[in-house]
Formats: sequence, structure tokens, C-alpha cells
Amino acid sequence: MASHIYYIFPKLFFSRHPSQFFVNTPFVVTKFYQHILALVFAIDEINENPKILPNVTLGFHIYDSYSDSRMTYRATLDLLFKSHQFVPNYKCGIHENVIGVIGGMSSDTSSHIADILGLYKIPQISYGSFEPAVNDQSKFLSFYRMVPNEALQYEGIVQLLLHFRWKWVGHIVVDDEGGQRFLQTMEPMLLQNGICSAFIEKVIKSLQLSLKIPDLINEIKKIWPNFLRSKAKAVIIYGESSTIIWLGSVIRMIQVIFPHYKEMLSTAKVWITTAQIDFTLYTLQKFVDIDMQMFHGAISFAVQSKELEGFQEFLHTANPSWADGDGFINFFWEQAFSCSVSKSTVLTFIGITCTGEEMLENLPSPYFEMSMTGHSYSIYNAVYALAHALHTMYSASANHRRMEAKGRLSPLNVDPWQLHSFLQRMSFNNSAGDEITLNEQGELAAGFDITNLVTFPNQSYMRVKVGRLDPQAPLEKVFTINEDSIKWNKDLTQNNSDISLHSTFDSRGRQEEKATFDEFLFEASMAEDFGQKFSKSYLETCVSCPEDHYSNKAKDQCIPKIPNFLAFGDTLGIISNFSALLLCLITVLVLGIFINHRDTPIVKANNRSLTYILLTSLLFCFLCSLLFIGMPNKETCLFRQTAFGIIFSVALSSILAKTISVVLAFMATKPGSRMRKWVGKRLAYSIVISCSSVQVGICSLWLSTSPPFPDLDMYVMTEEIVLSCNEGSILMFCCVLGYMGILAIVSFNVAFLSRKLPDSFNESRFITFSMLVFCSVWLSFVPTYLSTSGKYMVAVEIFSILASSAGLLGCIFSPKCYIIVLRPELNNREQLIRRKHINNR
Repeated sequence: MASHIYYIFPKLFFSRHPSQFFVNTPFVVTKFYQHILALVFAIDEINENPKILPNVTLGFHIYDSYSDSRMTYRATLDLLFKSHQFVPNYKCGIHENVIGVIGGMSSDTSSHIADILGLYKIPQISYGSFEPAVNDQSKFLSFYRMVPNEALQYEGIVQLLLHFRWKWVGHIVVDDEGGQRFLQTMEPMLLQNGICSAFIEKVIKSLQLSLKIPDLINEIKKIWPNFLRSKAKAVIIYGESSTIIWLGSVIRMIQVIFPHYKEMLSTAKVWITTAQIDFTLYTLQKFVDIDMQMFHGAISFAVQSKELEGFQEFLHTANPSWADGDGFINFFWEQAFSCSVSKSTVLTFIGITCTGEEMLENLPSPYFEMSMTGHSYSIYNAVYALAHALHTMYSASANHRRMEAKGRLSPLNVDPWQLHSFLQRMSFNNSAGDEITLNEQGELAAGFDITNLVTFPNQSYMRVKVGRLDPQAPLEKVFTINEDSIKWNKDLTQNNSDISLHSTFDSRGRQEEKATFDEFLFEASMAEDFGQKFSKSYLETCVSCPEDHYSNKAKDQCIPKIPNFLAFGDTLGIISNFSALLLCLITVLVLGIFINHRDTPIVKANNRSLTYILLTSLLFCFLCSLLFIGMPNKETCLFRQTAFGIIFSVALSSILAKTISVVLAFMATKPGSRMRKWVGKRLAYSIVISCSSVQVGICSLWLSTSPPFPDLDMYVMTEEIVLSCNEGSILMFCCVLGYMGILAIVSFNVAFLSRKLPDSFNESRFITFSMLVFCSVWLSFVPTYLSTSGKYMVAVEIFSILASSAGLLGCIFSPKCYIIVLRPELNNREQLIRRKHINNR
């Protein structure tokens, strides 16, 4: 029985041709052919191993995505449903037993494949570093990755930049969903570590493989400032291998047009590439003469790999004679060796016939590598993962099947969805001795190698392992790098940090000094666009100040913002404290005078019970102002406005009760008046309690629905953080103030109407004036409060509380205290009767 693995190969062939001169020529990235050979090598090993899948032949089919999303969808549908004709969602005459799909290498290819395979729960194993989008998790339930989590790679990039003190970096990313996600993840991480983005260059995918001169010229115009004027020492490249092809083409064109900038472009940058990228060229680029030495010293993150026993010998057997079983070998061989295979029309115009004796090891590394690459290693492990899952499922079903005479397992029809339970947390040792384990997220539980690219004049290169990123190592060894093993470009050997980057230009003479000044002006204009703060030393570093810091005048340092609140030790705080305590002392003194002279006519005449309530409430009004001083906390914010509102309402209710009592007392003195039954303490207490209860209800509703809470504002003031109490509901705060205003206005109107009543101790005129002062203070409070901020806003409210309370205390009680203390002869019954007779006349 044959079980089949389907392999969707991204970008062995491309649907967009690199030149108009080769319109009918299939365009091959020869280096990726090793991926196919790794797949074939793994399947041959499994079929020859009697310990894995006995009596089962593992086969494979290969589909190419042609670097096109529509072709990816079509290829995926083809492998599921195509027989003699394409009928979606129907299997017509297909006898192969599909057990899984390996692919793709890039995030967009993997995502397009997952769109289809996720519907049918067919296992898909990607061999490229790829992080699914958060909102796409549902379609990746059948998705596995033979690479580590991409987030680990981001952490490694940050650690690498911090190790070499590269604080000023550029970005080259593919303009797709993966590139956007990379920027959204990386930029906050870089800023948190004091690393700034010098530029961001987004590469349109359709232009990555274009060699047309107009396209290259347009790209040169766009990226010229970034590559020439930016002093970013390190440039992070995120994309695919075609991004390197595009970058090499553009830089080479700039070097040809502007030869005096050649070294500035190629040797003054450190290229940092991610695991998706392989340094590759295609054969037709020989005509463009791209120099791989421009990438000398590049640092790359790579999927960990090892050499497999027998793989080198297998590569040596590759030959055009495979053409009957390998539909790719002729295209690969012709473009790798620039010759024409017999009876082929692919490259017959070259005039050189392939002998079949060409050696793969003679090809430069950008066109083909003899050593196992990280992606080929991932494909090899992916094949074994599917094979082990299938074998484990067969073994688990052994008790339900008959055994053959030799004790070998009999074949069993398998639905691919049945493999998921065996693929999850899969663990096995491959032939190289590596433990291959998939974690609960379906990704390889491993790390990344950090490699250094060493190039040679013959366009070849070698990758030297210089470090490692291992999440399973102790914390201090998660990121390790051997700096002495790194081969740098010549301009980088002198100083590989950003600190003295401008010295490279200064040493070249006066003409370059002028260019450096122009660069400074250009970078400064970029700084304004991005809202970042740069240092004055040729922008060697930049710091985007945190929210709780601000930049100094020189824009080269972040200074912590000072907390802004009305503290007890501030001048305003001391004045407010002293004023509140002094007024409290005066209020206590007045209350003591009235209690001590409680039996005198002047105290009795003005309802001494209400007087005591009023003086007590004024005392608490002065004390509640102290709640507004000091650092806001949950308790003070919760009670200071509500306490102030309720206490003031009690005071105003007492004044209203006193005023109404005076009016009713005068009306009750008339013969036959029915008002006598309303005169007394019961009415006064009822007014105080009912009016105060309304305010208590408003405050209770406020606290239960949207209570005040401590808050801080980092933006209203540049150099300070405003610590304040957020009122929670502005509507409820306005209701509290509005209700006090209503009580004050009613009290003023009643007192004003009763100010001329004939009474020796009539205090209505004093209440009228006190209400006038009260209303004036709070009317001026509103615009002043809204026009201030920080501690001055709090000071305005404290002043309004103290001023209005002092106005009530002074206007109502100072005349009485004057008579009681300084003119006691006026405070007697005879004087009261005499003044009544005089008034009656």
C-alpha cells in the first residue's frame, strides 16, 4: 500500500520572469533544488528502513506555488481533488492515500495552504519560520511548524543589537502581512531597549524579482536617502530569499551609477537577516554581475541543522538521467550550469550542451550548497514526523488487525485527520542524533543558530556558526555569541558600535565633511516626522522618551517627570492648611461663645439649635478642605467631593431653615394667623433633614454608579505628571454643585424678602449678604476651575470652600459676637423691648 506526502514547493519556479529576453524560459532558483533532494532522500531512507512503516511504501507529489497566491490555492486544490479533470471538493479516481502536506517556506504561502487544508483537517507542516496572525488561529488547528517560534527570533535580534551596542538600525521588510506583523512586534521591543529605527524600507513583492531597468531606477530613487545618508550601522532584513536578490540588484545598480559611493553602501553596513532568508542568486543574475561580497560579514539567524550521513553521497548521484522521475532536474541543471540538456528547448540558444558529468560541488554557494541547509533539514525532519505519526497509528491499531505471517503490520486505510493526535507533542530522534520534539503549539521545541557570512572572490561563501539562541538553556546562556569568530567588513573592524560612526566619514577629507553635515540636516528632518528625540552628536543614538520622562532642551537626555499634586509641604499647601485650621479655630471659638451665652436673648432669638447645627457644619466645611491636600488616593478621592457636598448642603439647609423660621415667626404674630402651628423646632429640623437628604441621595447615586478614583495625566503638562482625582462622572459632580446652588439661591431670595421685617435681632439682612458672597465665590469658581490644571485646580477649589464658608461665618455671626462680647449691655430683655417699641413707631 502507498501513502503519499504532498510537498508544495514555494518558488522553485517563478511566474514572473526576470527579463524580457527570457519570456519563454522557466526561471529557477537553483539553490532551492536541495529542498527537493532532502525530501527524496528522507523518503528513500524511510522506505528502505524495515523498522518504520513495514509493508507500507511512502510516496510523494510535488507542486510549485510559482510565487503567486492564486497558484498556491490552485495547487492545494489540485493535490486534493484533481484526477483527469479538476472538480473541487470531489475525489475522482485518486487512489493515493494522502497523509499530509509539507509547505510552505514563507508566511503567505503557508497561510494560503492552511486556508484549504484547515477545512479538511489535513496535517500541514511548514518548514519556514512563520508566526500565524492572532485572528487566524482557528484555521491553523491542523498546522505544524518544523521551526522554532518566530518570537524567539525577535528576542535574539534585540539581544544581538544590545550586545554590539547598535542603537540606530534600519529595516528592510517585504510589504505583506508578515512584514507588517514583524514591524508591529519589533518596533516596540526596540524602543523598550533604547534602540531606534533609522528607516523602514518596504519592498513590494511583485518587484522583488524584477531586473527591468525602470523598476530598479524607481527603487533607487526611493531608497537612496536610506542607504546613502542614514548612518544606521545595522540593517535588519525580514522577508524571503528573493529580498536578498532584490537588495543585491538595487545596491549593485547604485554602485554602477555612483561608483564613488560603492564602499559607503557595501562595507559600512551590517546586514542582519532572519531565518526565512537564504543568501541565493539565480543564474540569470550573472548578467547583472551582482557581487556577493557586499554581504560579507552578514549575521543571520538560521534554523539549527546538522549534516546527515549519506546526504553528500546522495547529492553526488544527482544527474539529468533522473528526468523520467524528476520533472525539475532538467530545468535545474540547465540554469545551474548554463547549458542545454539534449532534446530540450529550454536554453538551446546558449549553444552549450550539458554532458551530465557536471559536478554540483563546483557551483558557487549562492546557486547551490553541498552542505545541508536549515530549510532542507526542516523538510527532512518534517517527512520523518509524518512517517513516525503514521507508524505510531499503525502500531496502536495492531490489536484490532490481523498480523501477517512474518509478523509485519498489514496496511490500513488512513484518514489524514487521524494523525493529529499522534503529531501533537511528537518526539523522536533523527539519524543525526537530534531530538525532534513538537510542543503544545505544534512548533519545533528548539532554538536558532547565529551564523556569520564569509564571502570569497569567486562568488562563493561559507556560513560560520558564531552563536546560538537556545530557549532551553539557563537564562544566562539563552543568547551566546563568539565575537572573535566574526569576520567583519573592513570599515567595521575599527569600531562596530554606533558611538563613533561619523569618524568613518571624517577621515575622508573636507568634501566628505560637507556631505556629513547634509546628512545631519536630512536626519533631523526625519526626526521631526517620527517624533523622536535625537542626540546632537551626529545622531549617533536616539531615545524615544517614555511617557513618564521628557527630553531636555538639548534633546539628548530623558528627564523623569515630576509628580504634580498639592502637597502639604508646598507653599500653597501650607497656606491652605494654615487658613483651614485658623478658620476652624475661629469657628470653635464662636461656637463656644454661643454655648456659653446660650440663655441670652440674642442667642435665643435666632433659634440656637439651628445656630449650633450651622456652626458645626461650617467647622466640618473647613476641615473637609484638608482632604484635597496631599497625594490623591482611593479613599480621599472617594469621599472628598461627596463630603464637601453633603456638609455644605447641611449648612445651607440650616440657613434656609433659619430664614423661613424668621418669616413664619413674623407672620404668626399677626392676630388670627394660622401660621403659629408651623412655628417651632419641628419645622426647622424637617427643612434641614429633607434638604440634606436630597444631596445625600445624589452623592450615594454618584458613588454607586461612577465613583471618583485616583488618576494621572502624563500629557497635560510637558515636564510634570499630574496626579489628581478623576471625578468619574462629571454629570454627578455638576449635580452636586448645582443642588448647592439651588439651596443658596432659595435662601438668598427668602432672606432678601424678609430683610426689612421689624425685629431687633432679625438676621435676614446678614443672611442676604452672606448668600450674595457665597454665590459670587462659586460663580467665579467655575471658569477659574476649568482654566487651571494640576495642583492649581485643587487650590482653586480649596480657596472656594474656605472663602464661601468664611463668608457665611463672618456675615452671619460677626454682628452677634460683637454684641455678645463687646456690647453686652445690648444683649438683654429690656433693650430688646425698647428696640421693639422704637421700631413699632
